[in-house]
Amino acid sequence: MASHGSDAYTSLAPVYDRLNSEIDYEGWADHIEAQFRSYAKKQPESVLDLACGTGAMTVILARRGYDMTGIDLSEDMLAVARDRCDRERFSHSVLLIRQDMSEFELYGTVDAIVCCLDSLNYLTKIDDLRRTLLHVHNYLEPDGLFVFDMNAPAKFCRVYGQNSYILEDDGVLCAWQNDYNAKTKLCDFYLSIFTENENGTWQRYDEIQRERCYSLRTVKKLLSECGFELCSLSAGFDGSEVNEDTERWYFTARAKK
Repeated sequence: MASHGSDAYTSLAPVYDRLNSEIDYEGWADHIEAQFRSYAKKQPESVLDLACGTGAMTVILARRGYDMTGIDLSEDMLAVARDRCDRERFSHSVLLIRQDMSEFELYGTVDAIVCCLDSLNYLTKIDDLRRTLLHVHNYLEPDGLFVFDMNAPAKFCRVYGQNSYILEDDGVLCAWQNDYNAKTKLCDFYLSIFTENENGTWQRYDEIQRERCYSLRTVKKLLSECGFELCSLSAGFDGSEVNEDTERWYFTARAKK
């Protein structure tokens, strides 16, 4: 998950993984490697995790032997990612960089780029999404793969909407209120995070985040304009076809150069 401002995720970063413990990162990594096997002209060695957040996917792919780089805008999320990498004690280093995904720079090209957990939806302007795709294309090797996902309109309308949710784990609770505007296609998330102190008292932190709902037609058009060939589009890791009820799209695109 990406942050849309440098101060976003300040309060959420330390508890993000505990509140999202249901995410099947290993299954997601299996999906990514399946895309590599199906569509890569050569087995990727260097991989960029764009909007890497707390580094969960970065670490899993590093464990599987990839030369990993992680980029995120939130210094607080990267701090968690650095701690995670330090605990792993990889024989090869993982490079973590604080950068905006619409303006990122690398030292050279990579074989593949991944972007997980609807991070691209946090780009609320079409020009920012276009710029990001152009940067991804620029830093991919010829025929390099971009494997990513986005929240689909059904997610915004049915799951987000004006709904509210409670996420909780031991010592932490997040109250999450959604405000989706069907006209602007913008959804604001109002988060109130409560964490328990050692003495049994609780602290409250408030954050606002925002995502944009894009149409599939827009995403496909931007991919084409930015030099990508769409290899795969599915509604899940099982390769199921997308339809109007699909809540998350899974894309694999190849950089044509």
